[in-house]
Amino acid sequence: MQLTPEVVRAERDRLRDNDRIVPLINDTRAVLAKLSETDVDHVSVAAYREEVETVFADGDRAVNVAALAGLLRDLHVADDYPGFVVDELLGRELAGTVAGGRPLSLLAEATFHVADAHVHRDDAPAGQDDLDAALAAGFQTRLPGWDWTESDSPFAVE
Repeated sequence: MQLTPEVVRAERDRLRDNDRIVPLINDTRAVLAKLSETDVDHVSVAAYREEVETVFADGDRAVNVAALAGLLRDLHVADDYPGFVVDELLGRELAGTVAGGRPLSLLAEATFHVADAHVHRDDAPAGQDDLDAALAAGFQTRLPGWDWTESDSPFAVE
């Protein structure tokens, strides 16, 4: 794999235009909302696309997101199970990288497993499921819509 600014730009375009991600974000949010007994806003296609642009505007984050996405897109292990560990590792890393620093990255990594349990594609390499789940987990974490992210933390010390 060789990463250049042109490759990163092409990956941004591919992720921005991926029509599977927003429905998966909203499905994941519905599951999490039910588990958390709370309401959460749905994400629009426009909000997702704008946030992809934000992620890729940070060059250091962009090159890492592009690399992880590229690895997952092409990852396929015969009989799948031997590759289970590596695709889960890459998926968690991608979700956390998209979400940002702690604590959001840790939340996105955990959310990856929720999203991953709800996506399966027979028409693509095994890593494609994990790519879609990672993008959904990372972007749903960094996008607004959760009440607890809409106000200042009660733990801030002045």
